[in-house]
Parts: sequence; structure tokens; C-alpha cells
Amino acid sequence: MPEEVVLVTGVSGFIGSHVAKLLLEDGYKVRGTVRSLENTAKVDALKALVPDAKHELELVEADLSKEEGWDSSIQGCTVVMHVDDPFLNGPEIEVEVEVDEQEPADAKEEMVRVLKKLQESSVKKIIVMSSSAAVVAETTPEADKVYTEEDWSDPESATIDPYSKSKVLAEKAAWDFVKELPEEEKIELCVINPAFVLGPALLESHKGATSMNFMTQVMNRAYPAVPRISFAICDVRDVAKAHVQALKNPAAAGHRHIICTDTLWLREMTTTISKEFRPQGYSVPTGQLPYVLCWIAAAFNRSMKSFILPRIGKQFKFENKRMVEVLGVEPTAVESTLHDMVYSLVDLGILRKAKKYKQVGSRAEIPSVNGEVEDTPEKEGEEEKKEEEGEKKELEPEDKEEKKENEPEEKAEEKKEEKTEDNKEKEKEEAQEEKKEEKEPEK
Repeated sequence: MPEEVVLVTGVSGFIGSHVAKLLLEDGYKVRGTVRSLENTAKVDALKALVPDAKHELELVEADLSKEEGWDSSIQGCTVVMHVDDPFLNGPEIEVEVEVDEQEPADAKEEMVRVLKKLQESSVKKIIVMSSSAAVVAETTPEADKVYTEEDWSDPESATIDPYSKSKVLAEKAAWDFVKELPEEEKIELCVINPAFVLGPALLESHKGATSMNFMTQVMNRAYPAVPRISFAICDVRDVAKAHVQALKNPAAAGHRHIICTDTLWLREMTTTISKEFRPQGYSVPTGQLPYVLCWIAAAFNRSMKSFILPRIGKQFKFENKRMVEVLGVEPTAVESTLHDMVYSLVDLGILRKAKKYKQVGSRAEIPSVNGEVEDTPEKEGEEEKKEEEGEKKELEPEDKEEKKENEPEEKAEEKKEEKTEDNKEKEKEEAQEEKKEEKEPEK
């Protein structure tokens, strides 16, 4: 088993905890950075991730924005997995998106600060978690374009958001720093560029993560319908595997690696979730929010205007060739990613447990920490009935147009039938009059 010490920055985060868990299961000595050791609940939960691990998880205090703690964190390490991100795995991507306002310059400075510390240490390899936002962050994709590791977001673009800009500048700073190192001080650099990261959470403390906010809004039906936007997604377990494989495989050094399962419309995602959880008492929005309502909302909502509206009807496609062929990571099925995530959130108490919840998710062995919802079965039934009626009323624009086009034809048919009936009555009356006239001369 590997005896080298691997440092995982941001080990308590959504992605960092999965990376540490996988390393511990593989027998590595793992040291993880947290911003504070005083949160005993979080510390204890982290140390319990792999109860039968060969080596106990070591935790140290270190903050990206501060100088203190990094010397002791790095001491004796040969590999660093730099997973720490003040905003976890992305901007606040929700149905109502809150775009992070982190200063790009800060992200760049934080990256250089860490790399300078590594240069002075025994570290020989660093695996940096960047983002697909560093590959492309424009609001409009190039026609029929499939983005690869060769593509870069333009940090000077007028449409790039602050978060994406910070990821581009931080990653570029890492590549430039390593490139300029003297040969005798060279550090191997490998970069992981995940798409929007979803999948099961490991800790209750992950409830504040971007991905959790997104899923809790969907499951709590924060909105009656969803806008026609798409997300390139990946599974957190695949991201963790990519980090470990990048450590083991020499071919990963000096390269970027996009981690992506597929690009899906938000409505496809909520429909997949609804099929699994609606029978269990959850009301998940599957209707389409008309463009005109998004346009009206944009006048009052900054996120709708800056993030959602420009992306309506557009899809960004990513190639995951290096993920599969070099790192040997086969993408997890979308259904498993979405379903396991919801089950984990319920089992951890981040989401309410409905009365019909059957607790069969990826963390089914862990008792739910929150009680049943107060809603009665009758109320749940009423909610489902209302949702069904609401969805029946919702029509896609093309459905409305088709109905409108068919209306004149239907009315014409109705008039034709009315005219035919009138003619029959008239003919009947005329025949009766003729018979009456024929009888009168005989008298």
C-alpha cells in the first residue's frame, strides 16, 4: 500500500471529502486542511468517513486567504490535491442563480501563494481542481462545437461572470508558475476540470454547497416550473476517481482533464428525479417555464437577467475522451447521480423525509436524522392532484400554435355539420308541403 502522504486541501467540502474517502480506502496516508478544528461535529464526521482505514485521516488548519498553517500542512507531503474552493464546486447555480462575486485577482493570488509554498517543500506533484468554466464560459456556444481541453475561456470577454473569470486566471497562473520553475525545482501539474458536480453528499455540513442548494430548490419545488436551460453535469464520485487516477497514472501529468457525463436540459433532470420520487411523496417541477415569464422576471431579478435568460435554449457540449481513455473513469449513469444525491440529502437530514419515503438510496444503511413531514397523506394527495392539473394546463409554445392552427378547421367542420342538419330539416318540410298540395285537388 502507498505510504506517501497526500495532502487534500478543502477536505471537508463536497468534493474534497469524496477524494479523501477514496484515498483512505486505497490505503494512502491522507492529511486534509480545514479552516477550523473547533467544529468538532464536522471533524468527527470526517474522521468517520472510512472507519476501517489503514491510516487515520489527519486534519490541520489552513486557509487559502492566509499565510498561516501552510508550512505545517505541506511538511512531509509528496503529493497535493488542491481541491479547496471558497465556493465549493461552482457559482451558485440554482433555478434562481446567484452568481458569485469573488474577485478574480484574489483567486489568482491564492493559487500563486500555495504554489510558492509547494516550491519550497518536498512536494513533487500537484493535482489542481479547476472547472469546465475555465474551458468555456461564454453565454452562447459555437455552432456544433464540442469543447475539449484545448479550449480556454476568455477572461476579458464582456459576458464572462466573475466566478468563471477567477477559475480561468487561477488555472492559467498555475500553468505559468510551473512552466517558469527551474528544472531542478520542477513540480508535476495535472488539472481536473469538472462540469457541474452532482451526486451523493457524505456530510450533513455539505448542505450549504452549491450543488445542495440547487437540488434542495428542485425537491422543495421552489418554482412551479423550470426554465429551458441546460447543464453539463458530472458525478462527484467520478471527480474523486479522476483525482486518484491522476495520482497513479504518469500520463496525466502536464494535462487538463474534462470530467463530464452529459449535457442535459433542466427539465430532463427534474423529470428523471420526479419519476423516482413523486411516488414517494415529493412534488418535483417538470413543467416548462415560458420564455416570456423569464423575460419579465429578468426585469426584477439580476440572476435571471445575467445567467438564465442569455442561456435559454442553448447547450454546451464537452468531450470526455481523456477522462475515459487516460484516467480510466467511466461516467456514472445520470439516473444514479441524481437519485443517489436526493437519497443522500434525505438521509442526512438536508431534505425532509416524506411519509412515503422508502429509504432505498445509496446511503440507505444510515438512519434518517430528521423526522417525517407534518403533512398528512390527504394533503400530499391534494398537492399531487393540483400539480397534475397545473401541468395539464401548461402548454409548450409549439402546442399552443398547433392548437391555434387547428381551430379554424375544427370550426369549419362544425359549421358544415350545422349546415347539413339545417338542409335536412328544410328538405323534410318541403316534402311535407308537396304531399299536402297533392291531396287538396282530390277533395
